[in-house]
Amino acid sequence: MPTSKTSENYSGFTAEERAAMKEHAREEKKAASRRGASRAEKEAAAEQDVLARIAEMQDADRALAERIHKIIKEAAPELAPRLWYGMPAYARDGKVVCHFQSAEKFKSRYATLGFSDQAALDDGAMWPAAYALTGLTAAAEEQITALVRKAVG
Repeated sequence: MPTSKTSENYSGFTAEERAAMKEHAREEKKAASRRGASRAEKEAAAEQDVLARIAEMQDADRALAERIHKIIKEAAPELAPRLWYGMPAYARDGKVVCHFQSAEKFKSRYATLGFSDQAALDDGAMWPAAYALTGLTAAAEEQITALVRKAVG
């Protein structure tokens, strides 16, 4: 069977990707342990998990994540904060609509604000699903607010 150059060089997931998958498994286990709690208790605990994770971030990422959290909470209060692969995410009916990814998480040049297929951002045959964040100006905050509002319909 012939092998391609790509398969010969593939060495599996990166350490960061494996760590994110393990984090996701821990998040699912933690959520399962809250089964007896009320919906309000689960949502409050999930938001505390998000805020704790944000507090652990490096300064630049933490400042962005805190501001993004506030913008999303104000623009779309119906979205419930939760951790998703170790990063802050915001879900409707348990399905992630948008998420923040710190630059540090995957040793990236910039943090990102991403939107899932649950977001109502469709625009023709192609549209952005993630945005690089290097800082937040008033104009960028307005753009994010508009995107989040559009995403939730």
